[in-house]
Amino acid sequence: MKIGFFGDGPWSHTSLEKLLLDKRYSIDFICVRFKNPDNFLLNKSRELGIDLLIEKNINEISFQKKLKKYNCDLFVSMSFDQIFKEETFNIPKKGTINCHAGKLPLYRGRNILNWALINGESEFGITVHFIDEGIDTGDIIQQETFQITLKDNYKTLLEKAYINCPKLLIKAIDSIYYGNYTRLSQPLGAEHGIYCCRRILGDELLNWNQSSLNIYNFIRALTYPGPAARTKIGGDEIKILKSDLINNAPDYIGIPGTLLFRDKKGFLVKTQDSFIRITKWEATKKLRVGMRFSSSYNN
Repeated sequence: MKIGFFGDGPWSHTSLEKLLLDKRYSIDFICVRFKNPDNFLLNKSRELGIDLLIEKNINEISFQKKLKKYNCDLFVSMSFDQIFKEETFNIPKKGTINCHAGKLPLYRGRNILNWALINGESEFGITVHFIDEGIDTGDIIQQETFQITLKDNYKTLLEKAYINCPKLLIKAIDSIYYGNYTRLSQPLGAEHGIYCCRRILGDELLNWNQSSLNIYNFIRALTYPGPAARTKIGGDEIKILKSDLINNAPDYIGIPGTLLFRDKKGFLVKTQDSFIRITKWEATKKLRVGMRFSSSYNN
């Protein structure tokens, strides 16, 4: 089966290597992101003599004509950053599939692993689906869910996704090769699915006027390799990298964001409903009990 591969990042590396080792499949081209193309994919195309494509707009008519010349059976998208229009995703005989690190239809869109942690989910999903006119709305052919524990953070979920996205993608490709797959249509109503927006500069600001659990989830959702949750004291920015939930922590009268006490593990900080312990942070000034973290960059 002739495959055109669109990809970026670690999940695409493992997927491509697995496909290259399988004699049933022929990778006819590798298309990388236009901005900051993936070095691994660049080197792999040169090493193996596979055509490398870099295109600002994959839906341009001239590029579509180039794609048609490969006469591919299937296009595969793994962490590619452009939206396929109908004239493009319908070029291969068997369509175009995408691997999405989210449980569709509930988590469409961007930065899904961050949002799943922020929302306090107990699981996240990985879905392989056909691409259609919508964003992450195409028929599902493979989906699995994976547990999120209170000890998980953005880094650990990424590691799980890096391992399992390629596995599900290969399962989907195999099922297409043998023609034994089932297409599960996604419900499109608002009560069934949500779109997660891309997180932008400023979204990392902590709001201390929330519950301890919500703050804990926010911190672990943005930790390395994310931008880190951030707060301020005066004009100084502090990165909050790790925190602990304290079981049955009592509520104290006070202003959320106040540093209440320091123990051997870190600082206890007042929240809306109790307090939380921050155990790892980066700051240019020394933190002291009685200081107050700000919930606004204006304070």
